[in-house]
Amino acid sequence: MNIVLERATPQQAPAISKLVGELLKEIMDTIGVEAFNFNLEETTERLRDFIDTEKYFVFIAQDSNEDILGFITLYESYALYAEGAFGTIPELYVRPEHRSNRIGNLLLAEARLFGATRGWKRLEVTTPPLPQFEKTLAFYEREGFEISGGRKLKTDL
Repeated sequence: MNIVLERATPQQAPAISKLVGELLKEIMDTIGVEAFNFNLEETTERLRDFIDTEKYFVFIAQDSNEDILGFITLYESYALYAEGAFGTIPELYVRPEHRSNRIGNLLLAEARLFGATRGWKRLEVTTPPLPQFEKTLAFYEREGFEISGGRKLKTDL
């Protein structure tokens, strides 16, 4: 299969947003909790704005028919502990029927290259709750990520 990686444009937001919905549904089905509110129209508009204003950097993997098989999203973060700017990966998704075809590896490699051009010192990612996502954690560890401690917490404002 011929895979093409490219940086997403605002015009691709509707197709990517559908995959975001698939990702969130898969997480919620796996953990058995309605953890996310997903609205396709709102997500599409938000993503279009994020890409257009470069708040988000999105890379997609497409096949020769230009079907999107997976995507990775990044945003720039800053922290003293990270020695300045670094990249955060909020979403990485490959459609289930295309997993184990190294698409996730290709997307991560693209994220690393992009981060290097931005002068980022590191990439960070948070995985969904364990043990349901042990395979996800193992994937990131195979890709050179290491556990840096703590758990991601949130509060609504």
